Amino acid sequence: MRNTNAFSLVELSIVLVILGLLTGGILTGQSLIRAAELRSVVTEFQRYQTAIRSFQDKYMALPGDMRNATRFWGSANTAGAGGECANPLTDVGAVSSNTCNGNGNGMIDSPAGPSARYEEYRFWQQLANAGLIEGTYSGLDTGSGSYTIGTNAPRSRINNAGWKALYMIGNGSHYVNYNWGSVSEGNVLFLGSGAWVQDPTILTPEEAWNIDTKMDDGQPDQGKIKGGQRVNACVTNTAAPAAEYNLTNASAVCMLLFYWN
Repeated sequence: MRNTNAFSLVELSIVLVILGLLTGGILTGQSLIRAAELRSVVTEFQRYQTAIRSFQDKYMALPGDMRNATRFWGSANTAGAGGECANPLTDVGAVSSNTCNGNGNGMIDSPAGPSARYEEYRFWQQLANAGLIEGTYSGLDTGSGSYTIGTNAPRSRINNAGWKALYMIGNGSHYVNYNWGSVSEGNVLFLGSGAWVQDPTILTPEEAWNIDTKMDDGQPDQGKIKGGQRVNACVTNTAAPAAEYNLTNASAVCMLLFYWN
């Protein structure tokens, strides 16, 4: 007797086709979402670059580095009203916009030691205070020179990634474990993850190459955009002109830095 409850070969074929279409649709959707995230990196950097230039035009100084920031937004000095901050890394004012003055040397910190690194935190706070970027940022170190993305640094659309500002002095003591190759001095924005927003776990080499190619020259050790890694995985070499993105590695092992001045 024929089992009328069983699936026929035609019915099974239809089910398999439907499952294949659903799987393909999901994978295509994920690919489109990722492509949109990668495009957002370009938009985010351009937005911050424009904000920095607008800040310079208005205040004739760099955010975080300006000598007279407290005249505009009040002092976060915990020792009393007004005056220079006693501890710029941790001083909190009466209101969230209260801030600390920088040294006005045109650099967002030289990473020579923890006491010199507060400008990178006040950088985002003062850009937000000026109404040039969205969000509110504390301007404070969240522990041992670290970041909490979304609290003292802006979040990227790339999952678990954020932005950090700093003056790059080359492969000095602060970056000895990061293979940046021949780094030029200058103010940069990092796109990275982790407590220091410089861990290379957010982009595959192909994704980093794609962004670098669209915005610059596609070379990890040349131009205004550089690809970095915590281990030898993102690039094939750490010195130009031999350095290339390691396009055969499909793992997220890259971060990027962008020179903006």
